[in-house]
Amino acid sequence: MSQVFSKSPKHCAERRRFTISKSHKKLFFAFCSFLTLLLACIFLIWLTLHPSKPQFSLTQADIYQLSLTRPSLLNSSIQLTFLSKNPNKRVAIYYDQLQAYASYKGQQITVDTSLPPFYQDHEEANLLTAFLQGTALPVAPSFGYEVGRDQIAGKIVLSLKVNGKLRWKVGSWVSGRYRFNVNCVSIIAFGPNTAPTSPLSSNRGTQCSTTV
Repeated sequence: MSQVFSKSPKHCAERRRFTISKSHKKLFFAFCSFLTLLLACIFLIWLTLHPSKPQFSLTQADIYQLSLTRPSLLNSSIQLTFLSKNPNKRVAIYYDQLQAYASYKGQQITVDTSLPPFYQDHEEANLLTAFLQGTALPVAPSFGYEVGRDQIAGKIVLSLKVNGKLRWKVGSWVSGRYRFNVNCVSIIAFGPNTAPTSPLSSNRGTQCSTTV
């Protein structure tokens, strides 16, 4: 007599679960392989292009006004000219949300001034002009004394800063925004015989430090 073996519903359910589990594993491994390959391609492209940070230099600084209306309130008017250069051969740059201001001995002496956004192609250089002003800005009581000491020494040192965000562009691909900061130092002649009506000027090129 032949024997007939039948599989129980429980056994069939376990087999189906095993088949589904194997399918999920295959999909998971395929997805991980694709993701790994994609990340490797992006990393290789980044290594190949590896964008260098933009270069800034200060070409001109003119102080038209730096006067105290009260012992601790300052009026200021300063004009700056920057040279911005993109050193990359394959990467262009979008500049957004640019703001510039001047400071003296750690005190901000102009308000933040917005600069227009612009696009910079491969290895392109652009001149940027900023007019910085301040009206009745509060400063330390020692401000006038410090400026007087600098006048006796024959020079005044200003820190000129530009902050903003940039985006890298490779072909049609554009990155997210990255914050960058530019810091320039300008040494301007300022002696006891300086005419009160003439602006204090410095046209010595100064390389600025840039962080991204």
